[in-house]
Amino acid sequence: MAALTDRFGRQIDYLRLSVTDRCDLRCSYCMPAGFKGFETPSHWLTFDEIERLIGVFARLGVSRVRLTGGEPLLRKDLPILAGRLAALPGLDDLSLSTNATQLAHHAQALKQAGIRRLNVSLDSLNPCKFGQIAGRPSFDKVMAGLMAAKAEGFAPIKVNMVAMKGVNDDEIDTMVEFCHAHGFVLRLIEAMPMGDTGRHTQYLDLQPVANRLKQRFQLQEVAVPLGAGPARYLASADGSFNIGFITPISQHFCATCNRVRLSVDGTLYMCLGQDEKMEFRPMLRQGASDADLEAAIRAAIELKPERHEFKEKPEKVLRFMSMTGG
Repeated sequence: MAALTDRFGRQIDYLRLSVTDRCDLRCSYCMPAGFKGFETPSHWLTFDEIERLIGVFARLGVSRVRLTGGEPLLRKDLPILAGRLAALPGLDDLSLSTNATQLAHHAQALKQAGIRRLNVSLDSLNPCKFGQIAGRPSFDKVMAGLMAAKAEGFAPIKVNMVAMKGVNDDEIDTMVEFCHAHGFVLRLIEAMPMGDTGRHTQYLDLQPVANRLKQRFQLQEVAVPLGAGPARYLASADGSFNIGFITPISQHFCATCNRVRLSVDGTLYMCLGQDEKMEFRPMLRQGASDADLEAAIRAAIELKPERHEFKEKPEKVLRFMSMTGG
């Protein structure tokens, strides 16, 4: 079957699947403190609907799926869903993004279900500052989750730090040392202007940061990409430590974008920074055949824009990051 290729020649082989828009944190760049506009649970795709739709994506060449949210571990019985997806033919890589508050309780079951790689959000190693950014005093839970994942042998474990000017940029070097000591991959991320929360986040250009860290820690460019995502990596000379930079604003990576995002209600978004979408829940609940779903997926990929417009039109995307899926 022909691979999914968009109008700009990019092969789409990576899908980020949001299993819930709920979260037990209120990170300042993601979700407002008093936000209550969550999707109605009856509109969530069921496990059967998810498995069927992801199976169609896999037959069309999507070989990598990442479970996201909100906080995906708030979705009841997530390891069961993970096991069902891991068994799908053609799906070679199943991973999970999490804030790790629930990870200590689920790490073993997730590993047994077939998840091998984890991305963990951690914006500060200072418990007080962590609480200020995350909106909840959950630092100890996150650390417990990280260490449980390390003990279970997940590899790689990537620590995602949204670097914010005047907020946590003074901790970047400390985070490098922490991740190096524990064998984690660190990824620094520029804040994206999604919704009011994202637009009011203190943006930090990561290009000067990368140059400084390269000199201080004697890092070198990584020739081969590490994973399916957009990060550009530096590594220590002995290869024992890798640090990635995700720079959607200062140095966007749209030309090589290989991913789409499926929200908890079955809406497929082609770009974080644009509004093109296709709704699959009505099709799934109105008796669409697999051929119908395949045709709709191909039509959706044709809608994928060439690039985002975060710089030119930062006010354009009104939905919050948690509504799209991280």
